[in-house]
Amino acid sequence: MTDTAVVPPSPVVRGIRRAAIIAIIASLAVAALLGIIALLSGEFGELQGRVLLTTLTVAAFGTTALCHLAIVTRAVRVVGFVGIAASAGAALCAFVLIWVDWGTTSSWDGMEPWLKAFGVLTVVAVSLAQANLLLLLAGRPHRAIRIALAVTLVTVVVVAVMIILPIVSGGEIPGDHGEPYWRALGVVGILDALGTIALPILGLVLRRAPVGTAAAAAHASGFAVELDGELLTRLDERAARDGVSRDVAARDAVARGLDIS
Repeated sequence: MTDTAVVPPSPVVRGIRRAAIIAIIASLAVAALLGIIALLSGEFGELQGRVLLTTLTVAAFGTTALCHLAIVTRAVRVVGFVGIAASAGAALCAFVLIWVDWGTTSSWDGMEPWLKAFGVLTVVAVSLAQANLLLLLAGRPHRAIRIALAVTLVTVVVVAVMIILPIVSGGEIPGDHGEPYWRALGVVGILDALGTIALPILGLVLRRAPVGTAAAAAHASGFAVELDGELLTRLDERAARDGVSRDVAARDAVARGLDIS
């Protein structure tokens, strides 16, 4: 996978990102307003609590959705769409848990499936959000980044599975082997956190090749052309319209200009 797999974001994707940002800001503003009102009035009832939890749920959904949208213009976009679906499912379960009056209309048996679904979907949504941000480095040519990325993604999956299993099994997993199980989860979680923190730093360090190396690579493959802002914008629009990468759109434009079939 190379950077040529990147397609400029379409107007629809840009609009969804903008809507997610607005939803996050609005939800946090409402939550802050409710908190201020509760402190000043000294009253904070059940309705206010439900509204507060709802706004926080919307903010959390918007935050994870932004992480998933980060890769929907790349070759691994299917992971982003799966993450969005998981986030939406977790938000739906949260709304049901918040607004249904479980004390009068249902028993624990009715609430338990929703709690399990919420737990599982939340773990999936957060894990995929983390993975999608890491996958932004998938196009880097450096071997060290590729290896570290693969190892970190494996730890993300392992941590998610080890958290989901006790939720789904109702504690039967790990059962009597709880201590070694949670110790193992802690070890994998530390490796997960290490990779998540170190990978972006490694990506910044190896972001640019030395000038001599970059020049030699450009000479070997042809030549590099620096475009001004207007031409670059028009090139991105053409790439988005044709559903191809910026490099492919540039080559097609040059070929048409030179009448090369």
